[in-house]
Amino acid sequence: MKDKKKSYLRFEKALMTNLEASLPKELLRTNRSGAYSCSTIVECNTRKYHGLLVVPVPELDDENHVLLSSLDVTVIQHGAEFNLGLHKYQGNNYSPKGHKYIREFDCDKVPTTLYRVGGVVLKKEFVFQAYEDRLLIRYTLVDAHSPTTLRFRPFLAFRSVRQFTHENATASREYHQVDNGIKTCMYAGYPDLYMQFSKKNEFVFMPDWYRNIEYPKEQERGYASNEDLYVPGYFEMNIKKGESIVFAASTSEIKTSRLKKLFDEEVGYRPPRDNFFHCLVNAAHQFHNRTKKDERYILAGYPWFKARARDTFIALPGLTLSIEEDDYFELVMETAGRALREFMAGKPLTAKIYEIEQPDVPLWAVWAIQQYAKECGKERCLKLYKQLLFDIITFIESGNHPNLVLDDNGLLRTDGREKAVTWMNSTANGRPVVPRTGYIVEFNALWYNALRFVATLAKEKNQTKDIEHLEALAEKCKQSFVDTFLNDYGYLFDYVDGNMMDWSVRPNMIFAVALDYSPLDQKQKKGVLDVCTRELLTPKGLRSLSPKSGGYNPLYVGPQTQRDYAYHQGTAWPWLGGFYMEACLKLYKRTRLSFIERQMVGYEDEMFYHCIGTIPELFDGNPPFSGRGAMSFAMNVAEILRTLELLEKYKY
Repeated sequence: MKDKKKSYLRFEKALMTNLEASLPKELLRTNRSGAYSCSTIVECNTRKYHGLLVVPVPELDDENHVLLSSLDVTVIQHGAEFNLGLHKYQGNNYSPKGHKYIREFDCDKVPTTLYRVGGVVLKKEFVFQAYEDRLLIRYTLVDAHSPTTLRFRPFLAFRSVRQFTHENATASREYHQVDNGIKTCMYAGYPDLYMQFSKKNEFVFMPDWYRNIEYPKEQERGYASNEDLYVPGYFEMNIKKGESIVFAASTSEIKTSRLKKLFDEEVGYRPPRDNFFHCLVNAAHQFHNRTKKDERYILAGYPWFKARARDTFIALPGLTLSIEEDDYFELVMETAGRALREFMAGKPLTAKIYEIEQPDVPLWAVWAIQQYAKECGKERCLKLYKQLLFDIITFIESGNHPNLVLDDNGLLRTDGREKAVTWMNSTANGRPVVPRTGYIVEFNALWYNALRFVATLAKEKNQTKDIEHLEALAEKCKQSFVDTFLNDYGYLFDYVDGNMMDWSVRPNMIFAVALDYSPLDQKQKKGVLDVCTRELLTPKGLRSLSPKSGGYNPLYVGPQTQRDYAYHQGTAWPWLGGFYMEACLKLYKRTRLSFIERQMVGYEDEMFYHCIGTIPELFDGNPPFSGRGAMSFAMNVAEILRTLELLEKYKY
């Protein structure tokens, strides 16, 4: 499967024509507006989120919308038609089974599929334009022994990614000719969809609905899974041997004489995905999001996540600093920091970032800035973020957060009984599945770390009064942390609420070992790390719950409710693994390098499964540790990149 000489992400005919092997492999392409193109590597859509052109339509709602679901191409020679498309219909019926013509697929720079139909060899390559909602597909007739015609049949949806479309009389069949193509819009409120070619063609208006197309991923998840797609007709043109034709699908018109050059330019911008690291860098860039106001965000994941505050601050260092993109860190922090300031001041948010009110968000913001200080120096950190850091500490200490209280013992307390307030945020019947409340272990580890870090910055400015105050707060927190969380078995309680102590062995205690400033001594750190290693470590990160703890549920499968109960009850998370690796390196230095390198191999395998070239949201906690959830998850990609950077630092 992996042919390093030819291409890193390469799949041969035997795999591509075997639907059991090829359908689970997805391919994602994004742009900076949050629009994307996504399907399986054989271009059979298996999720309602799949589509060739999926774009935000802010005039309608806050969701992405599938405009162009797919584009079937048919090769015609001597009157014989060979349709290269693939759709799944009810009853496990696949039609027209175009995957059987695939000879190979590779994704080194851009996704490239090679088809062979008799003497015809057709190459298909596609890119998603970086700063426009435009998909470009280039078809090249590599070989043919007789006159060849291509027919293109577009399947339209015009719906939210969370809904389905069905045959109806409301859908507009109207279309207008544009330069080498047409524009059409099925429903009011939607933008026009422009479908254009680099070559003159004939559009044949032949409106029809293709009924009962089925999405097996939605079936697996216990959702409705059928829809009808509208096909307005087809485009047809001749193609000569050696000739290339570029197709564009967009929400705006383009001069078709520019298409070939534009395709080449977009390919030129693409970094190669020729190894594990470059795949992760490419995946990191896919989370970049820029609004029309020039605000920069980090999307939490694809295909359904928005920009979430906690995810932003956790993922930001790995997605930027670890790949020497400090400028993007600063741009995102400018937007996210402004949102945090507005929240702390009780003002309406002007930034489109979600869940800023979660109590640990300010603590993660301090941690992210701490990573910036290590990469870019304390002097620059003080210049950019000193005021924000001190304001966060004052905000928390003054009790101004609606759900974060600093008790006299120096620990932070929060109420999570009725509403999930930590990253373990799954709910069932309106209540948290894991009701973490009271003193929460990672909140207080982050608080201690924040106090010590900001105190070191105060020392840089000789702010004696601030130093003494922060260190006194930290010392009180340290003593109470050990007294409250450390139990007789050498690990930390997950949360403590009055007389109730949660004895579950969970991964949240790893932060007390991994953070630069820890309230634990060396012996206590090693005890916590040992328990995490024995009970939580998998090849795909740390489990969210030990198999020895009650309620262990490692398989994230089945309907929504079943998955909600499994979400944080044994599933494995790579981003937690990143903090585990950091803890290992801090405690054992170079002696753990080979062990951590072996862990990285487990993640490299994922480049060829699920969504190729990236890391999914979570994994089952039991072998074979199958990837689940969102196809690409920012915190996971970020922490693997940060671990790779840490490895390099400890090596040299």
